[in-house]
Amino acid sequence: MDYRKKFLVEPGAKLRLDKIDPSYAGKTHVKKDAKDETAKLVERIDRLQFLLYADAGKSLLIVLQGLDAAGKDGVIRHLFGSMNPQGTLVHAFKQPSKEELAHDFLWRAHQGAPGRGQVAIFNRSHYEDVLVVRVHKLVEKAVWSARYGLINDFEMMLSQNGTRILKFYLHISPQEQLERFKQRLDDPARHWKISESDYTEREFWPDYSKAYEEALQKTSTATAPWFVIPSNHKWFRNLAISSIVAETLEEMGLGLPPTQVDIGEIRRKYHAAEREAPGKKKKD
Repeated sequence: MDYRKKFLVEPGAKLRLDKIDPSYAGKTHVKKDAKDETAKLVERIDRLQFLLYADAGKSLLIVLQGLDAAGKDGVIRHLFGSMNPQGTLVHAFKQPSKEELAHDFLWRAHQGAPGRGQVAIFNRSHYEDVLVVRVHKLVEKAVWSARYGLINDFEMMLSQNGTRILKFYLHISPQEQLERFKQRLDDPARHWKISESDYTEREFWPDYSKAYEEALQKTSTATAPWFVIPSNHKWFRNLAISSIVAETLEEMGLGLPPTQVDIGEIRRKYHAAEREAPGKKKKD
């Protein structure tokens, strides 16, 4: 299946999240087979990330958005946890700090953007400034509505600087969210992940859906596309995202950088020397 084509939000197209089945898992997928395929894709991603880091000429930004318990942490842990940490950044967008509030809304996003050779993963992102602020009326409509264009300009700038951008909306149902909240309540190891606000925010589900629909419609571009990933089934979510990331990295034309030294000369000078016993001086 071409997951990029299947789940792409076409630039300028109308989007209705209630018309997309969050439990979709394809017609032929079996959970075990999907997990096996995902494991192979993760290995492929790791190899490609090594080339990206070695080449140090391009970068990749992965944006993960979704309502509470949609699976952002799970995607990071299962799909990107084995990447070389020297070339991987994870930036969580929590409530803005005083320093962040003292700057423009994109300042903190730019701080977390990947440098050449890096993969940056945003757990939530600069899109919070057209989502939460809209739903909770933290700024006027004239302010948040003007931000779509600023976001597109920002992402275009990153693209022109060699950064590929992939943006994933993890689409779950209200029923699945409630079940995941219950799992957190039942598991002492996950109590730290639950709060009363998780439940009170559910009252705003329709408002968040509308905000997401408009944000995705207005900011899905050729250089920074959005994908709506059905995420009720974690195994299918992981399969779809890993497939899209792997194919995108393949398209980036990554390769090892040219050798900067004379390999033959180094081998002649040092490999031959290794044949001598450690500490033993060469004979005149």
